[in-house]
Amino acid sequence: MIRKGLLAGIVLCFLWPPLAIAEDVWLLIDTKKLQLQVRRGEKTVMVFDNIAIGRNGAGFKTHRGDDVTPRGQYRIAWINNNSAYYRFFGFDYPTQFNAVEGLNWGLINRETYRRIIAAHEAGEVPPQNTVLGGQIGIHGLGKADKAIHKLMNWTHGCIALTNEQIDRLTPWVKKGIPVKVK
Repeated sequence: MIRKGLLAGIVLCFLWPPLAIAEDVWLLIDTKKLQLQVRRGEKTVMVFDNIAIGRNGAGFKTHRGDDVTPRGQYRIAWINNNSAYYRFFGFDYPTQFNAVEGLNWGLINRETYRRIIAAHEAGEVPPQNTVLGGQIGIHGLGKADKAIHKLMNWTHGCIALTNEQIDRLTPWVKKGIPVKVK
């Protein structure tokens, strides 16, 4: 049986942008256009083209190492300014929705499901070491080759921008900011 709080979270994930912050800043990542937009309500205030996503495209992430960028609604859960990829804006992945789907598809067990749900209900970063993967977010190139970045999608599921793009994006990003990956 799905708990009341979880059901509300699942229902809210389909209302986008969240009603309470409709005029606040949020990020839209278009995996078909390979574009990241900074949005304020329904208005686009900044666009970053030529982003890179997972080597195997975007969709439902079924396991760590599948190189798929997960579609869905997330929030920035942590920021690492000393990342090997220059700067890292970590998502609250896996979400409650990912946990429900993972449990329904037999990808995770009940204990993993409970740990993910409990973390979200407590406002904490969900476990990052589940079968569904973790450490998903937006990052720069670090010392990676810009030429490869321009030629292909190369990440293990994250969204990559150049270091210069990350510097331009950084003033807009705070913990808790909503992110929609479509």
